[in-house]
Amino acid sequence: MEELKKEEQPSDLENKCNEYLNGWRRAQADLANYKKDEAKRFEDLIKFSNEKLILDLLNVLDSFELSLSSRSETTGSDPIFTQLSSLLKSRGLEKNKVEIGTPFDPNFHEAIINIDSELLSGSVVQELKSGYLLNGKVIRPSQVSVAK
Repeated sequence: MEELKKEEQPSDLENKCNEYLNGWRRAQADLANYKKDEAKRFEDLIKFSNEKLILDLLNVLDSFELSLSSRSETTGSDPIFTQLSSLLKSRGLEKNKVEIGTPFDPNFHEAIINIDSELLSGSVVQELKSGYLLNGKVIRPSQVSVAK
């Protein structure tokens, strides 16, 4: 029986085997992470695929609200407005709630004008135009006036 050459010693072969095995495990983990990332991207794509359409419909919703607020009669809400609002809500749209006196937050607000006010400087004085979130993501910030 011949002796094994130095490069073919069992410990060297075992080290190479472990190296290949570890590389295979890393590649397997990388693939699993890639699949998770792609699933998340696909989920987000589905959640926000209607964003452009909903942004366009917000203009219609704004016009409806303006029309309803300018009516002299108080007959309640318009059934078409209610239906449109419910439909958009079922698709993940929610109104950004703005509270007067809260600090201005550029993530949710767009400052349109600075005005003198008794409120603390940098706080919201008035909401000028409603903002909206789609599945938790701001698609249109609330337009507000801010205290000087």
